[in-house]
Amino acid sequence: MITTPQIVQTSAQLTACISLVIPREEIQTVMGPGIEELMKVVADQGIEIVGPWFTHHRRRPSETFDFEICVPVGAAVIASGRVRPNELQAATVARAVCSGSYEGLGSAWSQLHDWITENGHAPAKDLWECYVAGPESSADPGDWRTELNQPIIQQTLS
Repeated sequence: MITTPQIVQTSAQLTACISLVIPREEIQTVMGPGIEELMKVVADQGIEIVGPWFTHHRRRPSETFDFEICVPVGAAVIASGRVRPNELQAATVARAVCSGSYEGLGSAWSQLHDWITENGHAPAKDLWECYVAGPESSADPGDWRTELNQPIIQQTLS
């Protein structure tokens, strides 16, 4: 279940990221080590983290995930291992929050995409999920919150 979607304008944000292209079934095995690696490099460089970590998908996930594990930062990181500096571009997005375990994200994205088309918008190719509250904040998946952000490329209704 998602909150009622809203159309919002985001600002550009510097990020540190690890870029990955993996089969869908590997997502659970690469996320933990990727997040740990990313956070270690940012901490080792003494760079401030300015928000929750997120994944930026270059296209909607299918049998392959083409995405970046990211953390918003206050200054550019210096490339180290797989970690690279990047910037999440400003965008007009349809945004909703999904409550619950990560297994519900597929359904939540479908609900958001249905809302987008029903309201006369067209989604861009990319999207991102911001992990506002997860296992690090509560053992109860009912407490987890994931912010869904789908950039909009045009409005089709007048």
